[in-house]
Amino acid sequence: MVEKACVTSKGQLVIPVSIRRRYGIKPGTRICFIERNHEILFQPVTREYIRSVHGVLKSETLVTQELLQERAKDRAREEAGLEKLGT
Repeated sequence: MVEKACVTSKGQLVIPVSIRRRYGIKPGTRICFIERNHEILFQPVTREYIRSVHGVLKSETLVTQELLQERAKDRAREEAGLEKLGT
């Protein structure tokens, strides 16, 4: 399905009613604009969307912790190297 809309002189975009209804977009709904491969996607941030992504980042927590540990080791090595140069 292709829907069209025009941007106003203030940069506002009217989302077609069929799309608003389908995705539960109401006045005050936040929209995230995502730029990807020369396209602009928009994602309404609704309760349904939040529920669908809930827990997605849990698996990345371990990766983040490992990266932070590696960075701490790198920082310690750098500081040790600077101390050697200073003496």
